[in-house]
Amino acid sequence: MEIIRKYFPELTDAQLHQLEQLDGLYRDWNAKINVISRKDIDALYEHHVLHSMAIAKAVNFRPGTEILDFGTGGGFPGIPLAILFPECRFKLIDGTGKKIRVAQEVCNAIGLKNCQPAHLRGEDEKGKYDFVVSRAVMPLPDLVKIVRKNISKTQRNATPNGIICLKGGELQTELQPFRNMVEVNPISTWFEEEWFKEKNVICLPI
Repeated sequence: MEIIRKYFPELTDAQLHQLEQLDGLYRDWNAKINVISRKDIDALYEHHVLHSMAIAKAVNFRPGTEILDFGTGGGFPGIPLAILFPECRFKLIDGTGKKIRVAQEVCNAIGLKNCQPAHLRGEDEKGKYDFVVSRAVMPLPDLVKIVRKNISKTQRNATPNGIICLKGGELQTELQPFRNMVEVNPISTWFEEEWFKEKNVICLPI
């Protein structure tokens, strides 16, 4: 939790309490259903929670913003973002039912009311959202094809509606079709830990 306090000193006691509970909950669920790799569970706050919260350094969602977390797995980046932005609404979808069950149980346990996990494939999601967020679930051109239909035309944020995803490694080929529109934000701009080198928040207006 120290790493979270370091970069988000403005969090309320209620938000800190929700974030603190994640460690025990994910350890407990991970023993039953493998949602985070076993070797990574000890780095939960750096590799999963803080990584998810990097999106909040790139975009400050206004109250009332509607966000779809595509391919959320056990709840990332959706759950940490829903804690950070209690006045926004998040829907978390994944095609794997047992992972969504973990996300639902975690939301219930910490009293997260603005977060709705659903067992659903992206192709079957019909709702409209200001933003679609995701964490390296598929190449960006494939993601755009699936979620373009879900991006609302109504603007309520300073950042244009579209896709915000967490991606690392060599991205030049993947981003080539969007080179005049895409914004690449290196996470190392905000977080000094070695693990964040070559990891980015990608913003693509739709």
